[in-house]
Amino acid sequence: MSVTTSLLALVLCGLATYACRTLGVLLSSRVSKSSAIFQWVSCVTYAMIAALTSRMIFLPSGVLANVPVWMRLVICGIAIVTMHFGRRNGMVLSLTVGVVLVCTYAYGFL
Repeated sequence: MSVTTSLLALVLCGLATYACRTLGVLLSSRVSKSSAIFQWVSCVTYAMIAALTSRMIFLPSGVLANVPVWMRLVICGIAIVTMHFGRRNGMVLSLTVGVVLVCTYAYGFL
């Protein structure tokens, strides 16, 4: 693929993404949070996140497949506990999981 084609694809993908976001911002004032369609979309979104997370834990691909299942479950548990106690700051979760990963790597668990 040439550089021109790659840049064109990048620009078109960016435009498509921001067009959808702009449309969402414009239509968001017209959608009620208590409407049936909003609740359905929320349920589908949570189901997709749960399915993708489960797939990453139990059926990983790539480099993640080299990490033992018990380690993925432990790190997931640490992330859940951190989210429960550090609700206000998302950075706490990121830093905690990062530190756990680095420590497990440093001590040869991975």
